[in-house]
Parts: sequence; C-alpha cells; structure tokens
Amino acid sequence: MSTEPKPDEPASAEAASASSGGSGDDSIKVEVVPPDATEKDPVKELEGKVAALEKEKKDNWDRYLRAAADLENMRKRQKRELEDAKFDAKNKILKEMLPVVDNLERAIEHASQAGTNPIVEGVQLVLRQFTTAFERLEVMPVEAMGQPFDPNLHEAISQQESDAAPGTVVQVLQRGYRSGERLLRPALVVVAKAPAPKAE
Repeated sequence: MSTEPKPDEPASAEAASASSGGSGDDSIKVEVVPPDATEKDPVKELEGKVAALEKEKKDNWDRYLRAAADLENMRKRQKRELEDAKFDAKNKILKEMLPVVDNLERAIEHASQAGTNPIVEGVQLVLRQFTTAFERLEVMPVEAMGQPFDPNLHEAISQQESDAAPGTVVQVLQRGYRSGERLLRPALVVVAKAPAPKAE
C-alpha cells in the first residue's frame, strides 16, 4: 500500500485555506459596542423633557402677563381719551357761556350803583340760573381775591403796590372757573407788590 498523497488532496487543502480567509485561525471577529452608546437613560430623558416643559410654561406665563398688562394699559388709555373727549366737548360749550355770565355780572355791578329796579332784579335772576346750571355741571369759580398768586389758577395782568403781602391777589378782573378737577379758565388778576421806598 502506497503512502504518497493523492493528487487531489493538496488542492482541497488549498481551497479550505482560501475559504477561511487565507489564515489558519478559524476564530470569528466580533466588534463589541458599549451599552451606553446605544441605550439612553430613561430618567435623564424624562428630566430633559420636564425641564423643557418648565421653560415653555415660564415663557407662556411671561407672554400672558405682558398681554394682560398691554390690555389693561389700552383700557386705561381708551378711558382717558374718552374722558378727554367729553371734557373738550363740554368745555367748548361752557367757554361760549362764560362771557355771557361775565357780562351779566358787569351789568349788575353797574346797575346796582343807580339803585334797585325790576330790570336789575331780572338780570340777577338770570345770573342765578346760570350759576345753578354751572353747579350741576360741576363748574365752580376759582377763588382768587386775597389768595396767594397761583400760576396754575391765576393769570397776572399787572402788579400793584399794596400793603398786602407781595404776591397776593388784590384785584380780580375776570373770574376764573374750573370744571371738576380741571381748569376751565384762569382768573385774570392784579398781584400786590411791595411799595417803593419813599425818597427822603
């Protein structure tokens, strides 16, 4: 019996070595990936979502507060504009009536020097009606005589030497009026000043 290799044996050995990658090692290489790279921590993921929702809630609350403040400011502005429009409309009518009252007062002042008569009494009655109507409309005269000069209520026409304290109103040329808390017309006044020193 012959021990020589058969002619087809070397060929099958070469095929086996070629099929195994050309190396004699039969082990399989496996790449191991750490679990942290593929799996996410559910707790951290939920914490991130909660933080995002908290931020969104804060942003929404801030937007709500700004919108509420803008709405309140708009309401106040509209209310103020409406009050200003009403005041301007009422003032136009009242300012047309004030000269009539001034003339009635002057007529009574001049007529009272000549004594009483029915005409003067009739004019006084008309003036009282005007005064009553003004009170209903919250129109009140500005106190000026004997008061310290106030540029917010009085308009000084001139100064006059007087024994009164300097800056005191000593004469009212035209009565002033206010409508509610607002000035309708300033009072035209003469203001006292210190007497000039006498020459020796």
